[in-house]
Amino acid sequence: MEVSVLLFEDFETLDAFGPVEILGKITENISFYSLQGGMISNSHGISLETLPLDHISKGTYIFLIPGGWGTRKEVHNMELISKIKQIAVSSTYVLSVCTGSVLLAKTGLLDGKRATSNKRAFDWVVSVNEKVIWIKKARWTVDGNIYTSSGISAGMDMTLGFLSNLHGEPFADTI
Repeated sequence: MEVSVLLFEDFETLDAFGPVEILGKITENISFYSLQGGMISNSHGISLETLPLDHISKGTYIFLIPGGWGTRKEVHNMELISKIKQIAVSSTYVLSVCTGSVLLAKTGLLDGKRATSNKRAFDWVVSVNEKVIWIKKARWTVDGNIYTSSGISAGMDMTLGFLSNLHGEPFADTI
């Protein structure tokens, strides 16, 4: 099972690494990507070496999109939005945490689908794409192969829910 994690400047640490910790229990095939590749840092001073998104040519099994303050800038980066769309449409599952859903919404892939996001940024996220069926009270949503979650720890809950959907609740409980 291949997991591809999108990173960008000022991503939220737990949005990425909470789900990665859980998914790492079932696969060692986890890679980190950014638009151009290279070192990516967040506001907590964590830096990671990433591969260019172009290395994902035919999608991935799980495409994970975290949120964080960086989404406010990246939502206007049409090159990144285009790459996200290209990868998401050819991936088996797409998971977003917190304001990562705004990047998915910007692609148009959430139009007419149920989704959620961080409650503190909810009005901003909704304003980016009002064609999405935004569910404010949801901890996480599932619509087809796309999972979206509220902020931070909800991303871990969503990931466990995802594993429960795939392998059953006892499997997720064991993780």
